[in-house]
Amino acid sequence: MSIPVITLLTIVLCSGILISGFLAVTLDNMLSAVISAGLASLFASVVYVVLAAPDVAMTEASIGSGLTTMIFLYAIRKTQGED
Repeated sequence: MSIPVITLLTIVLCSGILISGFLAVTLDNMLSAVISAGLASLFASVVYVVLAAPDVAMTEASIGSGLTTMIFLYAIRKTQGED
């Protein structure tokens, strides 16, 4: 009994989503947390490609990991106080 490659790849990528999400919640550094959340979204877009949903993957990659991460990084840069 062998596990199909698609199933194994999906399990590995979903594990990456869980680890990145956990890091995004637990990290103290805001910049690292935002990058980790973007990485989780990027893993999700790859999972959508593996599961044969390229339209959802393109949307997730452009909006979820691209635009949202850039907006968060811009907000962090604008809200940093000069101490």
